[in-house]
Amino acid sequence: MANSKSTSTSAATGGGFYFLGFLGAFIYFVSTADNFGDGFLGFLKSLVWPVFLVFEAFQAFGS
Repeated sequence: MANSKSTSTSAATGGGFYFLGFLGAFIYFVSTADNFGDGFLGFLKSLVWPVFLVFEAFQAFGS
């Protein structure tokens, strides 16, 4: 029973870090947009940006 609780806690922490990464990327990409299309593209980029960050981190650590 304790194992399921620790798993949900780590998932919540990971979700929190993903949200902060998404929020920071969203603010950056939308603030640099010149029009609505660029803003929408910035939103889409902010959804996947944390994935690339984690991928590069794993490559740097050699995992």
